[in-house]
This record gives sequence, C-alpha cells and structure tokens, in this order.
Amino acid sequence: MQEKAGIVYVTSDEMRRIDDVIIREFQVDVLMLMENAGRATAIMGLQMLQGRTIGKRVACLVGGGNNGGDGMVAARHLANWGANVEMIVGTIKDRMKNVPLGQLHILEKMGIPILSTHYILRDYDLLIDGLIGYGLEDNPRDRIATIIKDANASGRPILALDVPSGMNATTGKAYDPCIKATATLTLALPKTGFLAPGASLYVGDLYLADISIPRNVYQRFGQQNILFQKDSPLKI
Repeated sequence: MQEKAGIVYVTSDEMRRIDDVIIREFQVDVLMLMENAGRATAIMGLQMLQGRTIGKRVACLVGGGNNGGDGMVAARHLANWGANVEMIVGTIKDRMKNVPLGQLHILEKMGIPILSTHYILRDYDLLIDGLIGYGLEDNPRDRIATIIKDANASGRPILALDVPSGMNATTGKAYDPCIKATATLTLALPKTGFLAPGASLYVGDLYLADISIPRNVYQRFGQQNILFQKDSPLKI
C-alpha cells in the first residue's frame, strides 16, 4: 500500500482482500460490482468518443474473467446508447467464469457480434481492453497475446479497464506483450504498479471509477478522504 496526493494505491493482494470484504462481509453481489464497473467504463468510453455514440464503432476486447465481464457490461451500455459495438473474445466459452459467461449470453441475445478472429482493429473508433485483470503474474499467452499485439498496432485509442492487460498491478512490470493504453480506468482504488517508473507509457491518462464500495471499507484500507462526489470518472 502506498499513498500519493491523498489517494491510497493498493497491491493486487490488497485489492483481493477488498473484494473479499465487500462480497463476504457486506454481501455485495459480484453482479452488482460488475454492473457498476461496466457502466463506469461505458461513461469513460463515451467521454473518449467526445460524447457521441451514433456512427461510432467500438471493439470490446475481453477475456474469460471478471475483468472481461466488466467489459461486456460496458459493451451493453454503449450499444444501448447507439454505438456500433463488437466483441473480440480472447478465450473459448468453456474457459469463461460463470458470471462473465452470463454477460456474454446477454450480448448474444442483443445481437452484438462476437468475434475471435477475422477482425481489423484499426477500423474502430475506440478499443476497450478488458482482457486481463489485476492478477496477472506472467506473460499473456495464446489468443489474448495476439489481441494485445493487434490492439497496440492498430493506432486506435485504447481504454484499459482497471489495469492495462499485460501489466503486473503490484510492481508495474510490463510483460510481453502489454497494452499501451490511451487511458486507464482503474476500479475502486489505483494499483501500486501505476507508480512505477515507466508505467505511464502503458497506463496513459489515469482515471478512477466509483463502483459503490462502502466508505468504511475504504477507511479500513487507509483511504480516509472521500474520493467520489459525482457520477463521473475521477482523473488522478
């Protein structure tokens, strides 16, 4: 845990403990957290699209974990707001966790295209990176590694969800490959890795999302100041 400008930065282990307290002690459902994270991501995406969705193409790059589920929720909101959204999926359904798989089923029913190959990322106005969450400790592999490389080569704006995929959230080490984001919307509290020398090359502009964590949970982990006073991402 570190502090900068009155904001606490947490390691991946500390973030797991926060998640555990929220879910087990406060009985906040994972779906609620995912909905809040995804909606905040959609709002940030709308901001990066300069407030316009009609005629805009958005690709949500997602893995099979809860980070991917957050990205799928963002895709649903942006599609509902008029964007032309497509999903680029980095894992097969059989390897998805149950909660994000449920989100994928919603998108299928909405008729949102779900692709794993044959995509051209430079054709989109915005890429949302929900491939890997804060628990990564080694190089991304297989299809996810390919999607990261394709995203970086596309030249398009990239919004990373929580942590740029390919970065160690605790140390800031950029594995090979690692998303080079235009902006990162991190959830609840920023991660200590963002303070590492050179991390800004991958993080881009850093924003913080309110996912409705109880204030006394923040206080328990050292965050005494009130972070959120309006329903929009906080630039830090």
